[in-house]
Amino acid sequence: MLRLKKYNFKSKGFTLFSLLFVLLFSSCTKIVELDLETGDPKIVIDAEIIWEKGTSGNEQSIKITRMASYYSPTTPKVSGAQVRVENSEGAIFTFNESEPGLYVCTNFVPAINMEYKLFVQVDGQSLTATEKLISVPQIDKIEQELMPDISGSDFILVSFYYKDPADQLNYYLIDYKVDYQAYPEYTLTDDEFVNGNEINEKFGGTDLKPGKIVGITHRGISKNFYNYMNLILEVASSNPFGAVPGNIRGNIINTTDANNFALGYFRLCEANRISYTVK
Repeated sequence: MLRLKKYNFKSKGFTLFSLLFVLLFSSCTKIVELDLETGDPKIVIDAEIIWEKGTSGNEQSIKITRMASYYSPTTPKVSGAQVRVENSEGAIFTFNESEPGLYVCTNFVPAINMEYKLFVQVDGQSLTATEKLISVPQIDKIEQELMPDISGSDFILVSFYYKDPADQLNYYLIDYKVDYQAYPEYTLTDDEFVNGNEINEKFGGTDLKPGKIVGITHRGISKNFYNYMNLILEVASSNPFGAVPGNIRGNIINTTDANNFALGYFRLCEANRISYTVK
């Protein structure tokens, strides 16, 4: 079972800080502002259809933004797009703009293993992507324990358990949210070596104290999205002094101009959501 643990998206700031620190230390006279190359302001589509267990899944949203320069304090929102999703039975779900860059549907009908197709019209371009809605097993239990730490005091470890289906290969994406981290921590898991067995996922650390609330979202995802997130998370935790990676392509295709591709990934996931208070 592959687990890529403790990934978060603080690396952008860490990379910049590290480079500035080296430059400042070497000169000791002034702060050097890096002259970074600005790429094309590509469209970014954050299209996650997430069906939380125990809910109807009718309310879904899609965010459309545009790439900005590294130092930009804001992310440009894209208004005026036409957004819809169609399932393989021909049902159409329209996403209407509720605020700049946010498109909302209130009558979506999720169905496990149903194929859905995203259509976006924006800036005179037609964008599309296709994906299936992937199921996730029910979480059976959640526990916590104290783990010894050779560098200091024991720390709290929170674990949750679920039974992996035996009749298929499965892929999972988990994120953990706590108030002392600015960004979620992500874990990818597959069942290559534990197919059909009980799987447990763990989250902990020295900052996890009694009374803290851990928000857990456990998704079932497709193999293609697993591979995409694997690349994203590897880049997010990469060496800050390594080569700058290129944009990672998702599954969104520009049918008007293939070279003018959008960033992002259209994915549909069933999910468990837990809010756990540390004891």
